[in-house]
Amino acid sequence: MSRRPAPAELLRHGGRLAAAQAWFPAAPQPWLDLSTGINPRPYPAPRARAAARVRLPEPEALAALEAAAAAAFDADPQRVAAVAGSEAAIRLLPWLLGVRRVAIAGPTYGSHAEAWAAAGAELVADAEGAEAWVVVNPNNPDGRATPAPTLQASARRRWTIVDEAFADLDPAASLAPHAGGRLVVLRSFGKFYGLAGLRLGFVVADEALIARLRQMLGDWPVGAEAIAAGCAAYPDAAWAENARARLGRDALRLRALLTRAGLEPAGGCSLFQLAAARDGHALFEHLARQGVLVRPCADARLRFGLPGRAKDWSRLAEALNGAPT
Repeated sequence: MSRRPAPAELLRHGGRLAAAQAWFPAAPQPWLDLSTGINPRPYPAPRARAAARVRLPEPEALAALEAAAAAAFDADPQRVAAVAGSEAAIRLLPWLLGVRRVAIAGPTYGSHAEAWAAAGAELVADAEGAEAWVVVNPNNPDGRATPAPTLQASARRRWTIVDEAFADLDPAASLAPHAGGRLVVLRSFGKFYGLAGLRLGFVVADEALIARLRQMLGDWPVGAEAIAAGCAAYPDAAWAENARARLGRDALRLRALLTRAGLEPAGGCSLFQLAAARDGHALFEHLARQGVLVRPCADARLRFGLPGRAKDWSRLAEALNGAPT
């Protein structure tokens, strides 16, 4: 078997199924896509009403969405703004803040560095010499947690942007209730609620910064389907509690499966597990040739999302059987 590094598209983001299919055209169909850290059992969100789908969203509907999210985050509704996925906020914040020296706690989600570089900022290694510090908490892809006091202390000295894309797994650890001043928190809807295609996220920040963000976004930052889903999901505390418990169990099950297959656990959270192999490129290709897509990292470690159905767990176990680890 040839040992080719994964194509660049697959190293940038998970979910690049079309690129994987083009790279491995003989792989069996359908593919099992485990390359994203997204809940495989999504929230049963209602669709937007027919009348809402043919109209621009009303300001009152957007306000109701932001209020529902704020209540779930235990945050001030005046400090919460909806965006079309936290990726949109990641790309806008460098232009909005206008700082020139930025440190990013890494290795982490690559869009942060791309966004700041595109805005002309200098990326520096040491947060002490930076005007802004970006931290993904818990971190992607290794699940590393940065203590809240460390982040709050940083915000007293510089802009501190905390990407809490996976914070719904442990709401008590979120800094959203404390956002303000130079502390900015980003939240994602699609990962925990399993509805990434809706493109819904939030910025939690000082009211003045939120006002400037709204000016940049315009009157319709998200659509009717995202509003309907978020307004239903965020107040549904029972669903969220059950999902957290199930995801925690499934993460332990996935970690055990990878360990039995000879992989070395390297971190993770309840939506994904990071693993190391002697030859990560070979393992990635072995799995891809069987139609199982995982997320390759630049250092050749692999991130595995959670299988959903029983047959998906069986397929992953079969693909790992005899894999080069």
